[in-house]
Amino acid sequence: MIDPIPELVTVLAGTTPWSYLGGTWLDGPLGYRLGLVRCLILYKFTLFNELYFLVAGGTVWTGILCLYKTLKDWHTCSRQLYPGNFINADGEAPKFEEKLSSGSSHHKSVKSKDQKPVSKDRHINMVAKQTLTDSNLSNESTLSRTFSVSDLADGDSMRGREYKESDYVMHQQDDPENVGRFLYLEGVEYIMWCTYDVHFYASFALLDLFPKIELTIQRDFARAVLHEDRRKVKFLADGNWGIRKVKGAVPHDLGTHDPWNEMNAYNIHDTSKWKDLNPKFVLQVYRDFAATGDMSFGRDVWPAVCAAMDYMEQFDRDGDGLVENDGFPDQTYDAWTVHGISAYCGCLWLAALQAAAAMAQRLGDRAYAEKCKIKFLKAKPVFESKLWNGSYFNYDSGSSSNSRSIQADQLAGQWYSASSGLPPLFEEIKIRNTLQKIFEFNVMKVRGGRMGAVNGMNPNGKVDECCMQSREIWTGVTYSLAATMLLHGMEHQAFATAEGIFITGWSEEGFG
Repeated sequence: MIDPIPELVTVLAGTTPWSYLGGTWLDGPLGYRLGLVRCLILYKFTLFNELYFLVAGGTVWTGILCLYKTLKDWHTCSRQLYPGNFINADGEAPKFEEKLSSGSSHHKSVKSKDQKPVSKDRHINMVAKQTLTDSNLSNESTLSRTFSVSDLADGDSMRGREYKESDYVMHQQDDPENVGRFLYLEGVEYIMWCTYDVHFYASFALLDLFPKIELTIQRDFARAVLHEDRRKVKFLADGNWGIRKVKGAVPHDLGTHDPWNEMNAYNIHDTSKWKDLNPKFVLQVYRDFAATGDMSFGRDVWPAVCAAMDYMEQFDRDGDGLVENDGFPDQTYDAWTVHGISAYCGCLWLAALQAAAAMAQRLGDRAYAEKCKIKFLKAKPVFESKLWNGSYFNYDSGSSSNSRSIQADQLAGQWYSASSGLPPLFEEIKIRNTLQKIFEFNVMKVRGGRMGAVNGMNPNGKVDECCMQSREIWTGVTYSLAATMLLHGMEHQAFATAEGIFITGWSEEGFG
């Protein structure tokens, strides 16, 4: 069967007339696959509106400056391209206006009382000015400190393993592959750079369209994994104090006011105890490694992958190979409490074990590959025995009122496994049964399927209202669910699911 996507993209880009859709595409198998013209219109609107955020939603790219060896070279070029707008002859940074926009900004969940509203435009200008002037982005400074991460947790299997941060020189001036550094906001009301739990859902667009930018973001996070910032931070959810960045833990974000240097601007929970960030890092790195075939990238980030995986062993408290959640919202659903083994984090962990084993094999680290394979084979039957109920995986293995909830995102790990060319985590019949259950309950029982997939649904067909986030519909989760359906041959369900977000977000019937 012909792949419709290249032809579709040429139509969306304007190089092929829309009238072509009335001919070959609709008469053959392509018309069936894309759901006829209605689906194509949906795809067109969604594609351009969602990708537009990379330009208008809050973005900083230091790429052009990083391609020049001296400020003098940059000045010469900038005068020719943008007279009077950038660095002057003395090498001074541009002056950015810092005017507040008419709207105020609000954080996603909780904002401390002493925080002052900062507009998106002003915040971007402040960071852009800093990235052009800070010496730490001169592409000459590196961290040469060598340290052991054996003190991450008692009994940690990383004991004796050493990593050298100077191996993570992210932006060498003489490297022709250097594209600089890239930051983007999760949203105009959530002013944190590159929130990683959400990058998990958004990064497919960057990988497909700007793969070198995607790799440089992953390199930044790889370096961050091995970094520690012992400055004290008070966490708003429980009032406890901790350190800003724990060595071995993937940061929630790259910061707000001082990106790359002052990470984890998020301070609601201690994200070093979250169970999804480290597996998401491993899964994204492997996906990017497999998609690009960039062996240099793979070798560069491999120590951080090992550190991220080994860090998680402290959360397997009963030795069954699975990580356990700790009875608070210790994952991206930061208002949705989880107890014991969870479908979301457990599935991510299984997928990460498989991805780490595959990457280790490609890089020649056979011992680590074998270690991950053994752990995967041990953990998988435990996951299924604790959570599989015959038609889907329970929300968690606890005994709370929502432990049997149907979570739309329960196969997130399988989504990445299938997207990366890895074997399925479970039998195909279990995957398809789960997806069909989610479609029938989380999608179709909410306004007839015209809103996307609600995060949580009770087995009785009522929306799970145990918290704010269980009853919400998240765009990225709905798209990833639809993608998983496509990967498993459920095309009708996939496009019907994705259409709900289009109707709600972009159509005249919704907010369009």
